[in-house]
Amino acid sequence: MGDIRGAEAGAGAADRLAPVLRPVRAGNGFEEALQQILQVLRLGLVPYGERLPAERELAERLGVSRVTLREVLKVLQDQGLVESRRGRYGGTFVLRPAEAPGGGTGDAGDELRRRIAAVDVEDTLRFREVLEVGAAGLCAGHGLSEEEANRLRAALAATHDAPLADYRRRDTLLHLTIAELSGSPTLAAQYAAVRATVNDLLDCIPLLVRNLEHSQQQHTALVEAVLKADADAAREAMREHCAGTAALLRGFLA
Repeated sequence: MGDIRGAEAGAGAADRLAPVLRPVRAGNGFEEALQQILQVLRLGLVPYGERLPAERELAERLGVSRVTLREVLKVLQDQGLVESRRGRYGGTFVLRPAEAPGGGTGDAGDELRRRIAAVDVEDTLRFREVLEVGAAGLCAGHGLSEEEANRLRAALAATHDAPLADYRRRDTLLHLTIAELSGSPTLAAQYAAVRATVNDLLDCIPLLVRNLEHSQQQHTALVEAVLKADADAAREAMREHCAGTAALLRGFLA
């Protein structure tokens, strides 16, 4: 576990946030900056208790002023998602929600229905499959450098070693890694957006140990196919994996 955490830290926030943070369009700077940082939080790219990149870096990557960025961070702080700390080791830190969606006193069914109403679930799942299968095929088809291959192996190892409470975040990082290694920044950005929507739905259903074990077998087969440069096998492994997640969600949604 310590080695994996060290590998994650060594990769740096910049690598983890690359698929999500990009310059916003003029005219909607505040709204788009808020959307992107919310994606970072929803995807778990900065774990609870860790610090977001410095204001200067965030502002530069988003293409907004420091004033606009501070307005965004104020909204997130008001929502209880981040906390600003002063001093030598200060900054903006990600907070753990006081109560997870569907947990504690809330009704998980009601929360799930609210989230379903906000998205076209079938369209989201189909689009996710197209992006994931395409990314897997591209990764295997063009081959990976030794550094990229090691990065993919580390992301897979992190899912194997993940405690249950952190599994979905590590799972997300593995899939985002494959999207990034596809060589298409546009695909990676689109995948980050659709994965955030999928995670909103997954957060409303329980973690099933048997399902996680099956997913890990699929992850291993997928990574092995990519590392062997077998594009057909990589696409098929990813297609099967996406179908399993879709079936699980449809089962709970029904």
